[in-house]
Amino acid sequence: MSMPFGYASPEQIMRDKADYARKGIARGRSVVVLQYEDGILFVAPNPSRALHKISEIYDRIGFAAVGRYNEFEELRLGGIRYADINGYTYDRSDVTGRGLANLYASNLGRIFTESIKSLEVEVVVAEVGDTSDGDAIYRLTFDGSVFDEHGFAAMGGQADAVATRLKERYREGMPLADALEVALTALTEPGGERPPVAQLEVAVLDRKREHRKFLRLTGARLERLLSQASAGGGAAEETAEEPPPGAAPGEGASGASGASSASGASGASGQATPPPTGPEGDIDDGSSPL
Repeated sequence: MSMPFGYASPEQIMRDKADYARKGIARGRSVVVLQYEDGILFVAPNPSRALHKISEIYDRIGFAAVGRYNEFEELRLGGIRYADINGYTYDRSDVTGRGLANLYASNLGRIFTESIKSLEVEVVVAEVGDTSDGDAIYRLTFDGSVFDEHGFAAMGGQADAVATRLKERYREGMPLADALEVALTALTEPGGERPPVAQLEVAVLDRKREHRKFLRLTGARLERLLSQASAGGGAAEETAEEPPPGAAPGEGASGASGASSASGASGASGQATPPPTGPEGDIDDGSSPL
């Protein structure tokens, strides 16, 4: 029996899809997610002011992704709809990181199997618990595989090399400043230069905050944290502060006024600090992997 023209075995098709997705993901910049003393830290080099690789999904759940922006943005929005509907229909405590990871795994696996083109994305769903034992970090790959990570996760770019550097430096129960230093060291090639503060996207899930645990760290607050990290970190740990009254929930440091940042800085050094500014960089239209 002769084979039809253009025939390819299912194994070859799957291999081609996987290679295509891996190449696309590797072109993006790495993202690091790791536990620290009071929650979970997200760090990603990101020159874009308009497109986020790190976002909030629900009260205790954060989302990070690498790859094609338009593809992982669809996943993020789908996760928010799932969380809102289930939290409203049942109870907010019924929305869990595990349930969201299972939803993403099902969708990614179906697309990888049934579609001609697989998604060029890798995703982390993280949930902060009341204690460090309740924290969860789930890493999902383009084919729907789920990995329950412990302590830290790295994805995108040179993920294997970043994970190796993380493994060498990571320890449990680190203060936030120390965890940020470990993350930036892992993201920087030996002998390379770290990205400037304006091109860093940093956020935390802080278990000490009331209700919504997600908080972005930007501007003066992030600069202080980096200064503490370079000076030894743990001696004077930066804490995630509540946004001022009237700020949008989950807005974090970007919604803080210059007065709150200046007062924190003046208490530490006796000098006023300029108000935080938003990250700078070229606007990314989503056509290339983040």
